Amino acid sequence: MKKIGLLSDTHGFLDDAVFKYFDECDEIWHAGDFGSGVAEPLAAFKPLRGVYGNIDGKDIRSTYPENLRFMCEDVDVWMTHIGGYPNHYAPQVKAEIYTKPPMLFISGHSHILKVIFDEKIKCLHINPGAAGKHGWHKVRTLIRFCISAEKIHTLEAIELGNR
Repeated sequence: MKKIGLLSDTHGFLDDAVFKYFDECDEIWHAGDFGSGVAEPLAAFKPLRGVYGNIDGKDIRSTYPENLRFMCEDVDVWMTHIGGYPNHYAPQVKAEIYTKPPMLFISGHSHILKVIFDEKIKCLHINPGAAGKHGWHKVRTLIRFCISAEKIHTLEAIELGNR
């Protein structure tokens, strides 16, 4: 079993509470728009997987890809920053998501926390919302969940407070 801490859209702001909430996690996943000064402390704290977002510069883009597809336990995971959501996938992912769907699709960008099961392709979509202070969202959010064998479970949405 792996415990995952998921966040996105930090835009250069890393709340100290992230370390408290992700203390028992095995890995941290960041769905893009890190901003400066975020990746380094996260990677020093726990193993970090991430993708770059539309605001990220060369430093993040040279370390993290646009799309990251990997196995975690027995779950096929695809993470990208601008991915859309069920019935409204982004054009750059639409063809592949319908022809080779993952079990778990993670995106950021919208600053809207969403957890939706796409019945058509049997895929769980998670967008952790925005953990940073930049943007139009009102509340900063994170997600914690577990993956064991082929199951995604024990999902928790965490509010960090107002933007």
